[in-house]
Amino acid sequence: MEGYKPPFTITNSILSYVASISEKVGRITVMNNMENKPHLRRNNRIKSIHSSLKIEANSLSLSQVRDVINGKVVLGEQKEIQEVKNAYNAYEKIAGINPYSIKDLKNFHGIMTKYIVEESGDFRRGEEGVFNGEQCIFMAPPAQFVPQLMNELFGWMKKEKDQMHPLILSSVFHYEFVFIHPFTDGNGRMARLWHTAILAKWNPIFEYIPIESQIEKFQDDYYDAIAKCHVEGESTVFIEFMLTQIDNTLAELLNQMTDSATDDAILDADGANHGADHMEGRLLSGLKQNPYITQTDLAKELSLSRRTVQRIMKELMNDGKIKRVGSTRTGHWEIND
Repeated sequence: MEGYKPPFTITNSILSYVASISEKVGRITVMNNMENKPHLRRNNRIKSIHSSLKIEANSLSLSQVRDVINGKVVLGEQKEIQEVKNAYNAYEKIAGINPYSIKDLKNFHGIMTKYIVEESGDFRRGEEGVFNGEQCIFMAPPAQFVPQLMNELFGWMKKEKDQMHPLILSSVFHYEFVFIHPFTDGNGRMARLWHTAILAKWNPIFEYIPIESQIEKFQDDYYDAIAKCHVEGESTVFIEFMLTQIDNTLAELLNQMTDSATDDAILDADGANHGADHMEGRLLSGLKQNPYITQTDLAKELSLSRRTVQRIMKELMNDGKIKRVGSTRTGHWEIND
């Protein structure tokens, strides 16, 4: 175990992404908006949960996931509803995870798969494969080797955590964990949760950054990278893929925070409440007064940036609060009270 090292190569591309991500993390930390934006933090967490479960074929919409988390009654399969509750409970405790502890890993698997998996919180005793839908990408190692492989992986992480950059270490862990596939079910969810937990120890802002949403957008590429690494016998391609997605996620978050800061400044000048719920209320009121108004005109009327209006309206549509009827040019907005 002492000499175990997962095979990968640190390329110039990887180093470039580490630098780019670190710079963006620094900018986000300086802006410090996440601490003052509970609505943004909560929305991002809900997005993370929805996307991570959607990758695993959970059919609940973002709006339904939000309703489950908010304690509302949702019509759907009980297993899928329970998956949402479990994932929320796990993500809410993410700050307390020791990502270098197998005991914590098993405990959180127990939280993530409560009432769903018979072997919840225990390593698998049967054989498993890695699937993208119906397609089997590869068969995982035999169950008898799982404890040894996990001990080696966690032993390597403990040894390297103070020398290797967390962005690289977490990506290597993610791939190796998926390859080992230590549990009967919930491996993908646990890999993504643990990836986030490792990064959150480096910088707490990662507790609320929806990396899972970016992975879900590029789900086929995610599984292609895993399959290619399996063929090549090392995880370099997957590391590059994950760093690309993290970099893109942070770029999107910076845009959100910049828009939000601009809108706050505008609203502060008017002496108005600038909470996200208040902005939603103002937008809905504008749509009620004029259902045919364009997003550009609505942004001008509310003294908000057009990008912010687009973002809020997209969230309202995802939540089922508004819908577009007719074409972009001649249609109108309907509000579902």
